[in-house]
Amino acid sequence: MPPTRIRHRLTGVAAATLVIAAAAPATLASAAPAGGATPSATVSPGTVSPGGRVSLNVDGCGTRTARASSRVFNDVALAPGSASASNLFGSATVFSDAAPGSYPVSFECGGPGGRRVTVTLQVAPGAARGGLGGSMDSMSRAQIVVGGTLAAGALGAGIWLLRRRAAEAR
Repeated sequence: MPPTRIRHRLTGVAAATLVIAAAAPATLASAAPAGGATPSATVSPGTVSPGGRVSLNVDGCGTRTARASSRVFNDVALAPGSASASNLFGSATVFSDAAPGSYPVSFECGGPGGRRVTVTLQVAPGAARGGLGGSMDSMSRAQIVVGGTLAAGALGAGIWLLRRRAAEAR
């Protein structure tokens, strides 16, 4: 195989790796109680520091509204993301004075008396991080090096492709 084809394939692999790494989903805490066709709910992230923000999602309600409630944040009205969506979304900020521990988060479909599902949210000790949101502090040096290398490789491959196309166009 000619060296240019090898470089082209390596460039594609590097770009695909970067896209996959960037699109990795957040960790979700989910539960679906027994009883058949009950809704399922997620709280993301499953562990949060006081003052941190969580995303709330419930699916399978069969309604266009739902409410999420917990002792560590104010009640949140959930709504669909689009006219055809079956999931209902919302977000909440955990109270800054919340004590560490496990807290139930109740999702209620429709109005009072609607179908319910409960999941657990962990509140970690400490305060929510500012700045980079703690994205760098919880990573090891190896993870930072690998991520930086992937980003630099993708950037270099993009520059190389642009220069090659410009040279071919002449």
